[in-house]
Amino acid sequence: MVHCIADNIISCLGFNSRENFDALKTGKSGISMINEQDLYHQEFPAAQIDSDRLQQHTATIKANEQYTRLEQLMILSITEALEQTDIDISDKQTAIILSTTKGNIDLLENKYQGQFKDREQLWKMGEVIGTYFNNPNVSVLSNACISGVVAIQTARAMIESGQYKHMVVCGGDILTKFVVSGFMSFLSLSPNACKPFDSKRDGLSLGEAVGTIILSSEPSTSQDIGIIGGASANDANHISGPSRTGEGSFIAISKALKEARIESSLINHISAHGTATPYNDEMESIAIERHHMEKVPVNSLKGFWGHTLGAAGVIETIALIWEMKYGLVLPTAGFNELGVSKAIQVSNALEEHAIQYGLKMASGFGGCNAALVLVNKDNQIL
Repeated sequence: MVHCIADNIISCLGFNSRENFDALKTGKSGISMINEQDLYHQEFPAAQIDSDRLQQHTATIKANEQYTRLEQLMILSITEALEQTDIDISDKQTAIILSTTKGNIDLLENKYQGQFKDREQLWKMGEVIGTYFNNPNVSVLSNACISGVVAIQTARAMIESGQYKHMVVCGGDILTKFVVSGFMSFLSLSPNACKPFDSKRDGLSLGEAVGTIILSSEPSTSQDIGIIGGASANDANHISGPSRTGEGSFIAISKALKEARIESSLINHISAHGTATPYNDEMESIAIERHHMEKVPVNSLKGFWGHTLGAAGVIETIALIWEMKYGLVLPTAGFNELGVSKAIQVSNALEEHAIQYGLKMASGFGGCNAALVLVNKDNQIL
C-alpha cells in the first residue's frame, strides 16, 4: 500500500492538523456570519481563515517573490507537513500535486490588475509553488469538488508505478467574490450553518482551507495508515445535480473496494461528502445503502469547515486518518434528525470506534464522484 506519513490542515479551526482535530472533537462549528463587501454585498455564513494569524505565519516565508493569499497558505501548509518528515522536497524522487477548483480566481478582480501576472492560470500557480520549493515536478489537478480525492488517488498511482518515492498533495481554495456569487446564483447556500443529512437541511455553507498530505512508498515510524484503493466515476446526469440513484458514487465505491480487495462489510467508518443540499445527501445515502453499509457510522465535516471545494477531499481524508489513529468517529455538526430516505447511521456525537478500514466519498459538479479506501495496517489505536 501507499503510506500516509504526514499531514497539515489550515482552516477556520486552526493552522495544523492537531488544532483542527481537537476542535472537531468538541463539535463546535467554525462557520460564522461574514460581512465583507469584497466577497458579497450581503452578510452570509461561511468558514474563514483568520487573516491576522495568517499574516503572522507568512512572516516565516523567506523569498523575494510576492505571493497571493492561496499561495501563502499552500506554502505554509506544505512546509509544516514536510517538517514532520526527513523528505528532501527538491529531490527528483519527490513530486507535488496541487488540488484546487478555482486557484487564484480572485486575481480577476480589478484591484489585483497587473500585480501577479498570469497567476490566475492554474499552471502558473503550480509553477510558482514548484519554484519556491525548488521542485519542477508539479502538477495541478482541477476536477470540481472531487479534486482532492482524485489528487490523492493520482499521487498513490504515481508511487505504485515507481515514478516517485514520495508525493506531496496539497489541496486549497479560498473565499472569493467569484465563488460566493456563483453559489449564490445557484440558490444553493443556506442562510445558516449547513446541516448535512438533517431533515431541516436547506443548502451548503462555503469555506476556505488548505490541506497537505504526504504519501510515501515507505511507512512512517509512528503509524501505518495507508491507501489501498481508489477510483472515480461520472454519472453524466446533469451539470450540477447528481444522479438520483447515486449511480456514479455507487460505481466509484465499487471500483475502490475492488482495488482494495475487500468487501463493503469490512468498512468500519464512512467519511461522506455531505454538502447538506437535498440531492447530494440523498444520493449518498442511496449509494451507501446499495453497498449494504447502512449500519456503518457515517459523518460529514462540512458543518465545521464549510465546503472548501478543492481542499475538501484532502482535509477530510486527513481527518479520517486521525479518526483511524485515535479510534474515534467525529460528530456531524448540525445533524439532529435523519432527513434522507435510507436509514444510514449518521454520527451526531463523538464516539469511540475502532476503525481498520475507512471509506472516503466525494462528489462534484458535472456528475463526478470519487472514493478512497484507507487501512490501519497495524490496527493499533494511539
